[in-house]
Amino acid sequence: MSRFADRIEAVMAFLLALIWIAPLFFVFWAAIHTTSDAVNFRLSAPLVADNFLSAWSGAPWPRYFLNTFVLVTLILLGQVTLCTLAGFAFAQVEFRGKNIVFTLILLQLFILPEVLIVKNYAIAAGLGLTDTLAGIGLPYMSSAFGIFLMRQAFKGVPKELDEAARVEGCSLAGVLWRVYVPAARPTYIAYALVSVSTHWNNFLWPLVVTNTEKARPLTVGLSLFGAPESGVDISVISAATTMVIAPLLILFVAFQRQFVQAFLTAGIK
Repeated sequence: MSRFADRIEAVMAFLLALIWIAPLFFVFWAAIHTTSDAVNFRLSAPLVADNFLSAWSGAPWPRYFLNTFVLVTLILLGQVTLCTLAGFAFAQVEFRGKNIVFTLILLQLFILPEVLIVKNYAIAAGLGLTDTLAGIGLPYMSSAFGIFLMRQAFKGVPKELDEAARVEGCSLAGVLWRVYVPAARPTYIAYALVSVSTHWNNFLWPLVVTNTEKARPLTVGLSLFGAPESGVDISVISAATTMVIAPLLILFVAFQRQFVQAFLTAGIK
């Protein structure tokens, strides 16, 4: 009975995964076929590359890619710096009210970013940061989830390593840099994947705060490219979508082992 239940569970998991990934398969299928062949699922239809050529020539994709790469890099650097310092403080530094402050930070996980859009826009406009990459990234420079994840990773570092580094004369910053940061490398990789994928795909806030292509990321550019009035067919839109998501898929495939390991060993302690 147990083996039968395990098989049923495996089959259900496979079906669920298939349902989840089916839209992605259709995007890839449509990207390499004409619209008629894609919609009718003609398995014998020839593969075409014209969709990618049409998509690439239909929008300033190099600019969108550059904007997105700079944006996610700036956000990641800010988050890694602030989350490392905050996570270390909550994990290894004793100060009054630490648990209360940490609880308040965790409560931010229940606040949707969309709720703060009006206030964030007012602040960005007041600072003259609308239609800039800094204006897009500034509200995300810190992360409650990142602080929680780094705290959990740092709490798992053996205390003996900390004490040995202090005996050798390391300052507090030296202990953090030489002991805790190297020990949390898998967690950094996992968090980097989460951060990059989140802000690579972020749409609503960049749409609100940008007006021209000089600061538009890929998501906003893709939405404008695929607008109904542009007359672009589904195969060309699928080709553009494939170009947009390809970097994320490559990153995940390359670092999936570290991604899973970090959340199993650090994120749920």
